[in-house]
Order: sequence, then structure tokens, then C-alpha cells
Amino acid sequence: MGLRKALRWGCFGALGVLVGCGGMDDGRSPEEPSGQGRTDAEVTAPAAEGSVEAAPTLTLHDGHQVQATPPVAPLPTKFQPAFHQSLRESVSVGTFTTYRLKVPLGRAGSRVRVTFRSGDGSLTLQRATVAKAGNNGALDSAPVALTFGGQPGFTTGTRTLVTSDPVSFPVGFRDELAISFEVKGALGKSRIQAFPDSWMKAGAYATTQGALGGQAWEYATGVATVDVEGAPGRAFVAIGDSITEGYTGTFNDTRNAWPSRVEKQLGVPVVNSGASGQGFWDANLQLPQEVLSLQGVTDCIVLLGVNDLAAEGMTVPKLQQRMTQLLDQLQPLCRLWVSTLLPKEKMGADGGDFELMKAQRHEFNAWLRSQTRAQLIDLEAVTRQPGNVDLFIDGLEVDGIHPSVEGHRVMADEVARTLKAKGGL
Repeated sequence: MGLRKALRWGCFGALGVLVGCGGMDDGRSPEEPSGQGRTDAEVTAPAAEGSVEAAPTLTLHDGHQVQATPPVAPLPTKFQPAFHQSLRESVSVGTFTTYRLKVPLGRAGSRVRVTFRSGDGSLTLQRATVAKAGNNGALDSAPVALTFGGQPGFTTGTRTLVTSDPVSFPVGFRDELAISFEVKGALGKSRIQAFPDSWMKAGAYATTQGALGGQAWEYATGVATVDVEGAPGRAFVAIGDSITEGYTGTFNDTRNAWPSRVEKQLGVPVVNSGASGQGFWDANLQLPQEVLSLQGVTDCIVLLGVNDLAAEGMTVPKLQQRMTQLLDQLQPLCRLWVSTLLPKEKMGADGGDFELMKAQRHEFNAWLRSQTRAQLIDLEAVTRQPGNVDLFIDGLEVDGIHPSVEGHRVMADEVARTLKAKGGL
């Protein structure tokens, strides 16, 4: 598979259905051509996919007939996302610097490929490796080199996606992967620090097996997606704001966020496309590069709207319209799930009309419960106080807006319960 670059997000224009923008292959081999010299009469229809040709009956010398053991059909495999992160911000380094990002994988398989995202400028990656992650920046296995169209690195422009060639590297469900890469230029970066035991160090150290040293660097940086090739199955992506990205206060860990907790409970990938501060407008705008580019996703969970409430000029009909635009884009890709909005006990840093915010949240949640396009996950119902729809249950929030670690646990339990009840898991 050669080097693949997605077009920068600005090329996507209006908010139409843009499923084809991803540009990544699904790991399948092309069909082999028919042999030369065969006539049409000699060509028979191919067997149905997954079928096994019947074994011939053999006549032995003593006259008995036996049937040979039929050939065993190989099990199908497919690349599907095992890790994902929205990288809305940008960080630049002027000299080659090594980042070592430690990420949990939600999928088992035999091969991996890694997609990198540049930031607000060009990016040069000169070398990258993958390994099992140890502690304090060390590796628990020998680093394996990634290639890009057969080359050890690449140079790309602003806000592009570049996917590595598949590499043989067996991984298990919830393994911790260390991705080390030497880069210069602008890299996409997450908005919150949620990747403890990740590091950066000036210089070229992607093959260093011991502790990387340097400085702790807990932002998701450069690495947008890790795909794993294995048995095909359900694969979820969660789309949201800081509540989905996993902000819980002074210490954040993506492993505590509700998508990761659901993944662990259900045993299927639930990758995280949350971006702190986002509302429907930027979610629609970024969707082609951050969600529609993913390969093998089967289900999408949307928890969005808190940051839109009581914004200047915002109305509930506009909220409904923007949710509809989002679902229009997602529907060709995946089965749809939407969640009600959690309580919001105060306005955010931008201020606004508190009473209007509450009224809009009530009305929007009522609309979500009445719509039939997507399956409903009612997270408000399990996080609100029984006697007051606008207050969190004590202990489930950290600042009146964001759930606590315990709040994420309660949310994950309800998401997992609903997916089992309505989603066939």
C-alpha cells in the first residue's frame, strides 16, 4: 500500500455527505486476473465469498470410496480502528524531536498501521516505530519500524493525514502501544492532556528501547489513528466535546473517559473523537477528516450540544438542524446513536443567559427523545438528581459542567447497558 494523504480539511467545502474523503484502503488484496489462453466457455462463475469448494470423491484400489478433507477457508480479516484522537490544536518544533505516545488499543490483531496528522504548517517525519509500551517511557518489546510507501518517512503539507504501510505486529485487546516518531514542523495536537506516561525529547530516539527521558508530554500529538487488522466486528466512534474527550479536572486520562470504559466493558473498540470546546458547527466542519476518514466503523455515538446552548443567535430549531446535518453525514458510514445532554449547573467561561440555557437544554433533550432516526442513550437520566433535572447527582461532576471520574463510570455503565439492550452486543 503506498503513501496516502487525505486532502486538507478546507477542501471539503459545504457540509454534504463526504464519505469518500478518507482515502485509506481496507487491507484487502485485489482480485487476481484470469490466466491467459482461457476461452469464455472455460470460465465458470466464482464461488460465493466465504464458501469452500467441495472435495472430490476418491476411489481406492480396494473399491471403497472416501472423500478427501476439504480445504480450510482462511478466516477473513479487516483493518478497523483501535485508537483515535481528534487533533484540533497545533504544535511546532524547529529541529527534529522525538515524541513517544502511549495509547491503549481497543482491538486485537496481527498487523497495525498508524495515521499521522500534521498541524498548521508542513511536517517532516524522518522515522517512526511501534512497540509494546512499558513504564516511564520505556519499551516492553523491540521497536518495529514503520514505512510510508516503502520509505522510512515523509514530508506533507498543512492539515493532512498520512497513513503508514501495514506492519506485522501482533497486539491484544487493551494492549498499550508505544508510538515513537522523529519529526520537525507542525503536528496536530489534542486540546487536553490525557495521555500520561507520554514523552518528548529533542533529537532522534525513535529506536531507543529504554526510557526516552526528556520531558513529560501528555497531549495526543501527531498520531490521529491506529488501525489493527483482525477478525471483523463492531467498531464504535464517539463524537463529542470535552465530556467525551475526557476532561475531569486537574488530572485527565483517556482511559477514564466514558468511551474507553465502554470499550473495556463490551470488548469492542470505542474510539474517541471528542474535542474540548466543540459544538455542532465545528463538528460538522471537521467530520470528513476526523470521522469519515476512519475505515471499518460500524456505529457512531453522538453526545453534542452543551457548548451551543444559549450561544449568540442560537435557537433549538438551529440545534436540531445542525444535529440533522451531522446525522446526514454519518448515516452512510454507521449505525446512529445519540445521547441526551447532561445537566449543566452554570454557564461556561463565555457566559450567557443561564435561564435560556436551561430552557434550551430541556427542549433539545425532549426533541432527542422523540426523534426516531437514531437510537437514544439517555445519559441525563442517570446523571441528574431525581428531584432536579438541572443538577448532577452528588459526586458525579467536578465543576458543574464536566463529569467526574465517577460520573464517567456511571455514563459508561448506561451506554454499555443500552448498547447491549438495543445494539445486539
